[in-house]
Amino acid sequence: MLLTPSDKYAPFPPLSLPDRQWPGKTLQQAPRWLSTDLRDGNQALAEPMDSNRKKLFWQLLLQCGFKEIEVAFPSASLTDFNFVRALIEEKLIPDGVTIQVLTQARSDLIDRTFVALEGARRATLHLYNATAPVFRKLVFRQSREEIVALAVSATRQIRLRCASLPETHWTFEYSPETFCFTETDFALEICEAVAPVWQPRQGLHQPGAPDPVTELQPRFVIKTPGQCPAADAELLRGIFHRPALAWLIPDFLT
Repeated sequence: MLLTPSDKYAPFPPLSLPDRQWPGKTLQQAPRWLSTDLRDGNQALAEPMDSNRKKLFWQLLLQCGFKEIEVAFPSASLTDFNFVRALIEEKLIPDGVTIQVLTQARSDLIDRTFVALEGARRATLHLYNATAPVFRKLVFRQSREEIVALAVSATRQIRLRCASLPETHWTFEYSPETFCFTETDFALEICEAVAPVWQPRQGLHQPGAPDPVTELQPRFVIKTPGQCPAADAELLRGIFHRPALAWLIPDFLT
C-alpha cells in the first residue's frame, strides 16, 4: 500500500494560453444540434430499444425539428444495423435530414457500416479511436505513431468507400476518443494527420460541400478549472493548420 497515494498521480502540465477568450464568450446564434438519443450500439441500455421503439423515438425527434440525428452504431449490434436499413429501405428519412452513425477505426467494422448506409441520401460517418496514454499502453499496446497510423488508415478507407457511393452526400467526422485524457500536443498531431486524408474540396462532394468535422468530446472533466477542456479546445483551434475545418466543441466556445 502506498503511504502517500497522492504521489501516484502527476499534475497535468499547464497550458500556455495567457490570452484565452472562452470565459467571456456567449452564444450569439443557435448552435448546431445533433440528437444522440437513438444510439445504443456498444453502450446499450440494460434493456436496449427494439426496432419498433426506435422508430417511435425517431418520429418524435423529427417532430422536435432535428435535422441531424445520430441513429446507430450499426457494426456493434444487429438491432442497430437493421434499424438503419429500415430507415433507408422504408424511406423514413425526410429530405434535409442527415443520419449519423459511428464506427471504430477497424476495417471490418467500417465495411459493415457502409453496408448499413447503402442507399442513404445524406449520411455522416463518425470515426473515432482512443488516443489517451492509458489506452495506448494497456489496451492497444501501440506507440503514438501507430495510433496515428490507425486513424489515418481508417480515414483513407472511409474516403475510398464514400467515393464509390456518389449518390450519397457524405460528411466525415473524426474524434480522438478520450480527448480529455490525451496530451494536447498529441490530440493536435492526430487531427492534423487525419484531416488532409479526407480532401474535402477535391471532388468527393458537389461544390461547396462541408469540410470534415473534428469533434473534441469533454465527456470526463478530470483537470483543474484552469486546464479545462475548453482551454484545450481553444488552444487547438488557434494553432490547427486547417483554418477552414469545422469543429464540434463545447458550446461556450462557439
